[in-house]
Amino acid sequence: REKRESQRERKEREKKEREKREREKREKREREKRERDREKREREKRDREKRERRRKEREREMREREKSERERRERERREREKKEREKRETEKTEREKERGERKEREREERERKRERKERQKRQREKKREEKEKREREKREEREREKREKEKREKEKREREKRERKEREKKTEREKERE
Repeated sequence: REKRESQRERKEREKKEREKREREKREKREREKRERDREKREREKRDREKRERRRKEREREMREREKSERERRERERREREKKEREKRETEKTEREKERGERKEREREERERKRERKERQKRQREKKREEKEKREREKREEREREKREKEKREKEKREREKRERKEREKKTEREKERE
């Protein structure tokens, strides 16, 4: 009986110890988990703050950039307007100068055109006269050739007529001789 008793006690003790160990294990795990969770939260918080700082820094830089950009554009605009004003004044002076020169050029051009027309007219007249002369000479040449041809043909006909008469006379004489 005592033996059984002691055995039971031992079992009880072992069971309690086992439970204790398991409880400690569980508590340790939970502690570690809480620690990990806490670290994770802190890390996320740090990251958030870091991101926020970076965002604010970027925004500040952007505002500064925009400001300097606005100022630069304003400077350029003033500079451009100044240049354009000067350019307009220069152009006005140039235009007036050019107008005078253009009128002079146009007058000279009109004069040149008139002279060119005159020259062309004279050349056309000359060409026309030369053409007429050539045609007249050709015509006269053709007529001369025609006259000569007719003369040659007439002479040929007369020669043939003479020769025929000669032959006839000859035959006549021969007949008479016979």
